[in-house]
Amino acid sequence: MASCGCDAAGPQGKGSRSLIPYEDALDQLLARAQRIGETESVRLTEALGRVLAEDVSSAIDVPPAANSAMDGYAIRLDDVQPGGETRLRVTQRIPAGEVGEPIEPGTAARIFTGAPVPPNADAVIMQEQVCTDGDEMFFTAEVSAGQNIRAAGEDIRAGQVILEAGTRLRAQELGLAASVGRDRLQVCRRPRVGIFFTGDELVEPGKPLGPGQIHDSNRYTLTGLLQMLGCEIVDLGIVGDTLGQTLEALQKASARTDLVITSGGVSVGEEDYVRIALEQLGELDMWRIRIKPGKPLAFGFVGDTAFLGLPGNPVSVFATFCLFVAPFIKQLTGAREVLAEPFTVSAAFDWPKPDSRREFARARLIREADGGLAAELYPNQSSGVLMSTCWADGLVEIPEETSVKPGDPVRYYAFRDLIA
Repeated sequence: MASCGCDAAGPQGKGSRSLIPYEDALDQLLARAQRIGETESVRLTEALGRVLAEDVSSAIDVPPAANSAMDGYAIRLDDVQPGGETRLRVTQRIPAGEVGEPIEPGTAARIFTGAPVPPNADAVIMQEQVCTDGDEMFFTAEVSAGQNIRAAGEDIRAGQVILEAGTRLRAQELGLAASVGRDRLQVCRRPRVGIFFTGDELVEPGKPLGPGQIHDSNRYTLTGLLQMLGCEIVDLGIVGDTLGQTLEALQKASARTDLVITSGGVSVGEEDYVRIALEQLGELDMWRIRIKPGKPLAFGFVGDTAFLGLPGNPVSVFATFCLFVAPFIKQLTGAREVLAEPFTVSAAFDWPKPDSRREFARARLIREADGGLAAELYPNQSSGVLMSTCWADGLVEIPEETSVKPGDPVRYYAFRDLIA
């Protein structure tokens, strides 16, 4: 049988050698992400980073009653002497957590931040504007209605939706839920992701290298990235370069997970058993994407379990995870915000040679003399230089057929936004 080096069937036709634009590949990928339908109730202390499965409404007003915004004295406006000194007798003390009595004419209540304001008090005058004399207080400052009083429901009204389904929960969302009395939240089940790696040349860290061998770094890069996204990981480790072992690993991983990820082994070579195994067990698309690094990407299914095959080079693994895998996983969870938003900074580099592919260069931000932000690039942008991903804090996007001069505006994606 004759063999050739053409690509496997892809979304643009069997044997097509055309490159897929970045946006088209991303749209096709996200369109096939099957949202995880299972949910679970978790305590607030376990909800950080999870995705809300339902809207959260408040059953109460926050604050539940009008309260003082600072330490001072609660008074009635009818007792204030306009343009002169106001002197009032202090008849009660209201700390936070206690409820005072209505204010009698000619009197004031010593009140502290967060304490409920008596129902007939019109204002709170801060203690810095007040002098005391025995059981009396006096002041000359002007006072207006509602001054230094937080109204009931000023922050949240009863029945108001405070958190929407699809929200990825940060510390502030947990605090907001707690402020309305919620101690548990309904969230999407964590995505279960299976990983395995093929290659007889791979050796675990801590073991000596033989001739032609390398340490397996991709396993640990992927594990860390998946942990940052809150995934449950089924790690099958390094799988031998045989079709039988690859079939077994793929069947085992797909039976227990929502997504299987591998790096390398999905090309058209005779030793690329992941591709052969996936074609036997399910369906496979081989995509050649108009980006650099990370042109090859494999996508398919074994039953209902999605499969993503990443390139083998360490930087390409990292970049394609940021650009494709992370949004796919977020889509699985039903997250509302799937794609990272770039922001514009100045280029602190020269990129004189345009490329036909869109490039995502490893970069980090620096502060310019005028206070603005600029991006500088790691000197070596090779896809095998893993050190660049540690040096950088984001990716600069350089469009197709585009050169860049120092000072030009460029789009910058922070790692913290891509993997969050």
